[in-house]
Amino acid sequence: MPVINSIAADAEQLKTWRRHLHAHPELLFDCVKTAAFVVERLREFGISEIHEGIAQSGVVAIIEGRAPGRTIGLRADMDALPMNDLSGADHASTVPGMSHACGHDGHTVMLLGAAKYLAETRNFAGRVALIFQPAEEGGAGGLAMVEAGIMDRFDIAEVYGLHNAPGDPEGHLLTNPGALLASADSFRIDIDGQGGHGAEPHRAADPIPAAVAMVQAINSILARNVSALDRLVISVTEVHAGTSHNIIPGTAWLGGTVRSFSPEARDLAERRITEIAQAQAQVFGCTARLRYDRGYPATINHPDQARFAAAVARDVVGADRVNDACDPIMAAEDFAYLLQARPGAYLFLGQGDTPNCHHPAYDFNDAITPVGASFFARLIETALPLQE
Repeated sequence: MPVINSIAADAEQLKTWRRHLHAHPELLFDCVKTAAFVVERLREFGISEIHEGIAQSGVVAIIEGRAPGRTIGLRADMDALPMNDLSGADHASTVPGMSHACGHDGHTVMLLGAAKYLAETRNFAGRVALIFQPAEEGGAGGLAMVEAGIMDRFDIAEVYGLHNAPGDPEGHLLTNPGALLASADSFRIDIDGQGGHGAEPHRAADPIPAAVAMVQAINSILARNVSALDRLVISVTEVHAGTSHNIIPGTAWLGGTVRSFSPEARDLAERRITEIAQAQAQVFGCTARLRYDRGYPATINHPDQARFAAAVARDVVGADRVNDACDPIMAAEDFAYLLQARPGAYLFLGQGDTPNCHHPAYDFNDAITPVGASFFARLIETALPLQE
């Protein structure tokens, strides 16, 4: 059962919508214009139950099927990134410092394409909850939507989502029945020493050697504290100290990220970074303060729902274009919070050989929009079948 004909016929319209959103990005919870665009389209489709202002600018719309049944949630994120758009496209961002460099414009339009089809056909028994979410990029909008009560308020039984995947073949769908994306934590170590003259280091407590020693020791955690079979990434990505070649600074700080798939790995990383910071600071006559912030949890698919989603994907794009045992990646995604609240699954949709997400030249591949929209639509019709 290939891409749905009526959705394929709407491809040019979907592209126009997507490129409009790409040219007008918004950040975090301030997706007011994007949400208004979404609501306008939903009303054009004849959808009457539309709930606005959830988690500030989120939208949930309900489509009723032809008979009673469960409610399935389909989610798309709407926010952009705080970076310049260097794609060179005619539809490039018109807002300096903001860019849809992760494809959320495409995710939104894929869900709109599915909504249009489902509102026209209603060939299912139950309800669809269309979840348009703000603030995926660092704002935990998924958690905010869950805490706003959408799962109970709309009686959502299961939830599904898609993310574009640069580098994977165009139109291929990938998932697995377990850990798909990592948790994302951050840390900052502030080091307090005693400043002095660069020519007289013996009169100072130099925080720079302490920082260097911390970086080296933190990099040893993976080699000496973690099983080679476990997945954990710890990257020191910032080191800041000093103002001049002849001044020993009084302070320094470094920071980074921790990615993992289990609470145990997160606990280990936080404990060892704390121990290393304190011990290495003491070695060099300094003190250290660690701030460790736990961010998004790991995105863990529910096995039954992941297998079901993969079966739907095979119906849409063919078995040879579906990988239902893909390797997890160390990026993070706040769809994790929705999967903690309800059973469901997250999938990747290949968009071919394009710049990666978060690259300034990235642009969503409009050719995959009908594929994603058809997947969402077929998932609903398959999960909520009408009785003969």
